[in-house]
Amino acid sequence: MGKCQSCCEAKGPTSGSRYHTPSDYRTRGVPRSISKELETTSITIPVMASSRSVPVASDRKMFTPYPKLPPIKKPSNGESKRLSFISRDFSESKVHALFEQYKDAVEDAILAEGVEAFCCDLEVNPDDFIVLVLAWKFQAEMMCKFTREEFLHGCKSLKVDSIKGIQSKFTELLTEVQNKQIFKDLYRWTYKFGLDVETGQRTLPIEMAISLWKLVFSQNEPKLLSRWLEFLEDHPSIRGIPRDTWDMYLNFTEQVSDDLSTYDDTEAWPSLFDDFVEYENDRQNQNVKMI
Repeated sequence: MGKCQSCCEAKGPTSGSRYHTPSDYRTRGVPRSISKELETTSITIPVMASSRSVPVASDRKMFTPYPKLPPIKKPSNGESKRLSFISRDFSESKVHALFEQYKDAVEDAILAEGVEAFCCDLEVNPDDFIVLVLAWKFQAEMMCKFTREEFLHGCKSLKVDSIKGIQSKFTELLTEVQNKQIFKDLYRWTYKFGLDVETGQRTLPIEMAISLWKLVFSQNEPKLLSRWLEFLEDHPSIRGIPRDTWDMYLNFTEQVSDDLSTYDDTEAWPSLFDDFVEYENDRQNQNVKMI
């Protein structure tokens, strides 16, 4: 959920997501005339993992004599047990019980220590990208804190009521935010998440902005990001990032070429982008002169 400053130290290795073992197809009602051909033929077709389709390899050929695909074989007992925590009905009481495991002794919320323990049980670090995505799904208002309402809302939206259930959603969530529009929603929410709402903060401090830019782009880093962050660090007079600058930076990375040649300063970009482009151009000119 981002770096919780000195509150949350990273604990435990990050665990990757697991895919379900594909089921085998088998045929039923196959005409006797072609049954002999099938005795010596074995075909395995990839099926769906979680809720996402797995593409069939381009060089794999489907049987042409069949009017439709044969029915999918039901999962074995072992596989059914392994998937039971995903497919069973959601239990709100179990979510409340899970929340109680990490809740603060005084406040009805999961605070820094509880968040650290929660991440440890999930086998992720508090500053992992997936924790930021979880906090977004929970619609958390601030770092290092989940209220009971936020925790319940997030588990309801994911339809999970256990640690294993939450872990089973990691791959699905990471795939979901690869969608451009969904990532945009996550990106814009991240700004509000970084603010200290208890003090009425309305501008993101530059140190927090830099940390969150690194985190939110950790799965797909724009080529301009490192130079942009270097520019901010080289100018200590820049002490905060306004909301419009944060929001427009995503458009900036999508519309402006890596060499900044397509940047148009007559457009309605934040003035900080003008300063950045001028800074980069000056640096490039200095490099040319040195050569």
